[in-house]
Amino acid sequence: MFDAASSPGPNRSPLPLAQPPVNGVPTPRPPVDARGRQAAPDRPGRRRDAFFDNAKYLAIVLVATGHAWEPLKDGNRVLESVYTVVYTFHMPAFIIVSGFFSRHFDMRPHRLKRLITGVAVPYVLFETAYTLFRNLINGSHADISLLDPWYLTWFLVALFLWRLTTPLWRLVRQPLPLAIGIAMLASVSPDIGDDLDLRRVLQFLPYFVLGLCLRPEHFEPLRRRGVRIAAAAVFAAAPAVGWWAVPRMNTGWFAHSESAQELGAPWWCGPVMTLALMGCSLLLTACFFAWVPRRTTWFTQLGAGTLYGYLLHGFLMKFGDYRGWFEHPWLHGPVGVVLVTVLAAAAVTVLCTRPVRRVFRFAVEPRMEWAFRQDAAEQARGRNRHPEREREGERERERERRQERVGV
Repeated sequence: MFDAASSPGPNRSPLPLAQPPVNGVPTPRPPVDARGRQAAPDRPGRRRDAFFDNAKYLAIVLVATGHAWEPLKDGNRVLESVYTVVYTFHMPAFIIVSGFFSRHFDMRPHRLKRLITGVAVPYVLFETAYTLFRNLINGSHADISLLDPWYLTWFLVALFLWRLTTPLWRLVRQPLPLAIGIAMLASVSPDIGDDLDLRRVLQFLPYFVLGLCLRPEHFEPLRRRGVRIAAAAVFAAAPAVGWWAVPRMNTGWFAHSESAQELGAPWWCGPVMTLALMGCSLLLTACFFAWVPRRTTWFTQLGAGTLYGYLLHGFLMKFGDYRGWFEHPWLHGPVGVVLVTVLAAAAVTVLCTRPVRRVFRFAVEPRMEWAFRQDAAEQARGRNRHPEREREGERERERERRQERVGV
């Protein structure tokens, strides 16, 4: 006979099967809810990866120090050698991480909203702010032009275009060779013009596409002790290579903003230099990633605010440039260079902190819920959503938003 309480009736779901005992100890049934359905296991919130936050923070420090070295490097071959090495990999590393966190971008409405509020709107605000700042401090009368990115804002234009084309790169069979081919053609195309800094966008494109192609397991070999030792040897030898290269090549190649013809070189140098610089950049970027800490450090949380540091430190650099701070002769000596380096690193670190992020969130991470129409299906789901689950879902979406930013 069957017990009426345990037998499945027409309106009752069967209980989950009992699990076989393990080592003589019976395994309890999974918990069930009031309707007899198996309850979903507790799912902890997705945590940020400390490795990538550390990499973004260290990369943004290199970006700021590189900008601080720029007015000091003329006539200082040692500094220009180090400058050349840093400029070989610091933006490629930053762009690869940006591509890595753009892998899941598609044209769904909520992702398009993040692209607009997290990239397009900050570009408009900061491009306008930089122009007004330049006019105020320098006494110039430059017009606001959203088609001509100035100083740092080119990266936001690039990120917008790169991320918008992500579904296309996921569709083609060989995305990386195709992106490299486009970059090579851009290096010999002076007629592209300066609108949206498109030449630079296309020449840096392969690094973003490479980030799209990478998976977490691709970073695992960099943890090996032998790889780290080899990376240290490469970094030790890199300044010597930079010392040799400084008088023999135009450092404008590292900016990827001009064609070969504009740099005074034959057209065929464009594709050759594209491949050569990419090889050097990827080698140094891999060495950089090999030495990025995997554990949580004192600067790990600052990795979530690197876009703030990137966009805000430009005001400090340009203010010092307009006021002639970098023209003092003693700053061009060893002590002055070290002081400028420390100040630049400290300044961008402060700009990545939470208090600064709270103040400037309206410009860098605006919510703008008022600007978008809510999807009907999302509204229906919202009416049936439990308040606690809704709060947890909002926290999860916020974590996802931060992971997708430049994080850039």
